[in-house]
Amino acid sequence: QVQLVESGGGLVQAGASLRLSCAASGRTMSNYFMGWFRQAPGKEREFVAQTWSAGSSNYADSVKGRFTIARDNAKNTLYLQMNSLKPEDTAVYYCAAGIGVGGYAYWGQGTQVTVST
Repeated sequence: QVQLVESGGGLVQAGASLRLSCAASGRTMSNYFMGWFRQAPGKEREFVAQTWSAGSSNYADSVKGRFTIARDNAKNTLYLQMNSLKPEDTAVYYCAAGIGVGGYAYWGQGTQVTVST
């Protein structure tokens, strides 16, 4: 069983940066694809970024050029570097992982990011 624990959220002003971390346990994650999702109040959960086991990654258009996803397989940890934050980035951010063709099977509990004007 995979456990995912996010950290690094907080309250920042617009234009600031934050780095989210997702510590995985229970499995070695090097063969898993991993991603970040977010859910703002009153909205559905949306895709932010993902990285494949081979190292490639892709991003939602709304964060492209501002956010960077990275993984450290030695530490079994996923990161999301968020720069030039905007108020519309305010949401609960979730880490997720999956393997094979089954989609994202494992989810963290989320970490709150709030960006003020």
